[in-house]
Amino acid sequence: MLAATSTPRIDARKRASINPRRQQFSNAKWQDESYPTRLNCYLIPPTGDVSLEQFEEWGIARLKVLSELEACQFRNKTPTETEEYMRPLLNKHLPLSSNSSRNTEIPLERKRDHYSHWTLRLAFSSTQDLRQRFARLETQLFKLRMQQDDTRERRAFIDALPMSWETVDEQEKASMLADLKAATGCQKSDEENWFKVEWENVPELVERRQVLLRNGMAYVHVREQSSMVANEFSRQLEAGLEQAARFLPRMDEDTRLAPILHHLSQSFVAPDAAYAESSSITDLASFTAASVESESQHFPLCMQNLQRELRKNSHLKHFARLQYTLFLKGIGLNMNECITFWRKSFKLITDDKFKSEYLYNIRHAYGDVGGDANRRGQGYTPYSCQKLLSEALPAAGQNHGCPYRTYNPDNLITLLQSVGVSDKDLLRTVREDVGKQRYHIACNRVFESAHKSELKKVKDESLWPASQLDTILHPNDYFKRSFLLRNLDKIQNGDIGVVSPASRPSQ
Repeated sequence: MLAATSTPRIDARKRASINPRRQQFSNAKWQDESYPTRLNCYLIPPTGDVSLEQFEEWGIARLKVLSELEACQFRNKTPTETEEYMRPLLNKHLPLSSNSSRNTEIPLERKRDHYSHWTLRLAFSSTQDLRQRFARLETQLFKLRMQQDDTRERRAFIDALPMSWETVDEQEKASMLADLKAATGCQKSDEENWFKVEWENVPELVERRQVLLRNGMAYVHVREQSSMVANEFSRQLEAGLEQAARFLPRMDEDTRLAPILHHLSQSFVAPDAAYAESSSITDLASFTAASVESESQHFPLCMQNLQRELRKNSHLKHFARLQYTLFLKGIGLNMNECITFWRKSFKLITDDKFKSEYLYNIRHAYGDVGGDANRRGQGYTPYSCQKLLSEALPAAGQNHGCPYRTYNPDNLITLLQSVGVSDKDLLRTVREDVGKQRYHIACNRVFESAHKSELKKVKDESLWPASQLDTILHPNDYFKRSFLLRNLDKIQNGDIGVVSPASRPSQ
């Protein structure tokens, strides 16, 4: 029999009163939201239920989109080029169908978009730099979507916004019509409309001298309404990020969400990219220990550096060996050939020393020996760019990691020149990228310069889909793409195995 416990009665008048600090939550509705339009200003946080898997997966998908958008900016793509480049990526990672499409997935698509935005808002509110980057990229994404939106749906979205502008009435318009037309460059009929808003809310238009300024107010032509909406979106997002930063310390108490948010914030350096078995070249060519040196022309700088140090010193330390072994495994070098490669490379040591100190680690990486992680015989997967960029910096005498991050700028330039990069403008731009910690962008820039003619041919002749020319985020993808581009004519002529990147499984 349970012991009776008495609960103190609460005065009805006290029960009715609400703590002012909690007043904002008193009318919260914990239910799934409705999304009448494709566009969203994300003013209200989501209140429905999602699984932890969805929380993380949706955040990662949005992060990939924002990272590619940032890469477009760093590569100085025009708005038209950016829109064309981003279209397949948005359809792949973050699709948003219009109401007229009659897509049955519309509610889920818009829910995913809403939740993923707030997931990254939490992840990237911790520092001023992250907040600025996130706000800038989200505003770019908002502008891109608004340009692509159906005219009627865009109008319905804008009309529903609680914007801080007002339409200039007929009397005021008539009194200053000549000045309005002169300032905004409109020479059409008198039936044109203008809005007025505080000038601080449209700094871009003021800078471009496309508005009329009177008494602290900016008079904006209706054609600039989209720009006004985007500026308001950016302003509200920046304010929301500041508020999220104050709330963030409470998230540390949640052991489920804190690791996910930390992982996402780390991924802003370079998004994570899972290794795909299709990054090997076994279906294109035979890859042996003897061919590593010749094929190293296709290696990214991190692996070229390891091959260079190995050739120079006939040795690499543990972490460099593991990084390089997994890379070679990933491009198609089988275990026996990998053992042969390392034995020939370590030519200054005896067979007994090699067998006792190095052989087991190679076999373990391939899953031939070892514990739980290797019981299925798969071993470890090759390291992504994100892992190389987020690991601790190598100590003196170590060579693992990403050289764009681990080398000082002068030594990095010397290293690039030693592997054949001589373009002064490219080297200057790489130095700028590294100074701003855009390491994977610098690596992609070097790749694009080295394969400029092949990439032009692929694009001009539409040999590969645009989605297969996105930013490289994995050393093994770098190798595979370089190999394909360098052997483009042979593949087309059937001289070696025919494989198109389009056949690769999505990551």
